[in-house]
Amino acid sequence: MNYQWAAATHRGRVRAHNEDAVYPESAGRGAGPAVLMVADGMGGHVAGDIASRTAITVAAETDGTPAERVEAANRAILDEVAHRPELAGMGTTLTLVELGADGVARFAHVGDSRAYLLRDGRLRQLSTDHTVVAEYVQAGKLTAEEAATHPQRSMLTRALGLVPVLEVDTFEEPLQPGDRLLLCSDGVNSMIDDEQIADALRATAPEEAAWELVERANQAGGLDNITALIVDVEP
Repeated sequence: MNYQWAAATHRGRVRAHNEDAVYPESAGRGAGPAVLMVADGMGGHVAGDIASRTAITVAAETDGTPAERVEAANRAILDEVAHRPELAGMGTTLTLVELGADGVARFAHVGDSRAYLLRDGRLRQLSTDHTVVAEYVQAGKLTAEEAATHPQRSMLTRALGLVPVLEVDTFEEPLQPGDRLLLCSDGVNSMIDDEQIADALRATAPEEAAWELVERANQAGGLDNITALIVDVEP
């Protein structure tokens, strides 16, 4: 299986700087294996940008399964705080995919950055948000429409850098030619809905689609940092 990918990231229209991180930053292609990821430093906390970049760097350099990469990134953030107490409280999401030469995408995920699959023109969210509101929806206490505007919609229940033993979601998705994967920070999906995301993904090359998502999120308000990483699956 062959893959082509590209990413776009922007600080948005409100935040003073960008606490998102993406890997790789440059476009590329290959037959796999390849590791790609998006991290979103915890907004309103100390040094979210340091947390996200530490997570990306360590996960990229670690040999092991996707979950082992995320666990190593979590330990690295905790070690950084132990040596620099002024950074206490920093954390990050991390959504990572390993693209296999066998055509299987293997994911490890913590937080509310998302993984989506566009197949045959239909968009499906692959990851589960680790937020208070997502738990309310799963428990039937809120509808998806109510969750979209709930004041606790960005309150995380899991993130890297907070606890030494981290629960990591892992899952696999067999891919087929014509599929398109999207990893994104919540600066995308908090600004535009799934229908708009799918529309932006349907017709353009990976780099153009990534920047189209950034543009649409900014047009909708750009209240958060915005990052989109797109992977096309080729024969």
